[in-house]
Amino acid sequence: MGRLILAAVGDAGQLPVGAILAGGRGRRIGGDKGLIELSRRPLVQWPLRTMQQVVRDVIVVAKPDTALPPLPGVIVWREPADPQHPLMGLVAALRAARDRAVVACAADMPFVSTATLAGLVAADAGSAAAVVAVEAGKGALQPLLARYEPSALAALAAAVGAEAPLRITVEALGVARFEVADPIELFNVNTPEDLARAEEILVGRGGAVERRGEGETRGSYGAARGG
Repeated sequence: MGRLILAAVGDAGQLPVGAILAGGRGRRIGGDKGLIELSRRPLVQWPLRTMQQVVRDVIVVAKPDTALPPLPGVIVWREPADPQHPLMGLVAALRAARDRAVVACAADMPFVSTATLAGLVAADAGSAAAVVAVEAGKGALQPLLARYEPSALAALAAAVGAEAPLRITVEALGVARFEVADPIELFNVNTPEDLARAEEILVGRGGAVERRGEGETRGSYGAARGG
């Protein structure tokens, strides 16, 4: 499997690899999160389809025992079963990408837009090791919606071994912030209540999340860096 994915995504110059992070256990939602359906579609397929509109090479990163729906034509990269750390999927994706940047999105973020993902792809990171989404006007990083440069791998891998906290680790990398105007894009589904709320959001938006154009979701690249 390792050789398969490296051959598949390792030869496209310096274009980023898209990675949908699906290794979460889903304990709070009461089942396999990858199989949970939102509006009759598996949750993982929402950000996956959006990512596929933005980058050519897209992988799904999951634990060996993560249950996933059929994903025709999509390479599934199985990260190690242990350790259980939210950074493990990022580390696995960067290793799979072989010196290419990785645009990562959590599998439980159904409302991320093509505009935001394209913005992360295009943002100039400068000397920063990552470009990380934040809600406009607020400072909290969203480490599972971000672009990571290959230079981030060593620090992230070390943090996994040390069981360091996710946000503190990412902040310490020295990151550029990408502001997302619509906070709904950063909504993630962790509980049955979140799932019900996501259904309400879809109803309120006419079920047309995927049809939003770039002009309707305005992400902006913030020059602020933390370190």
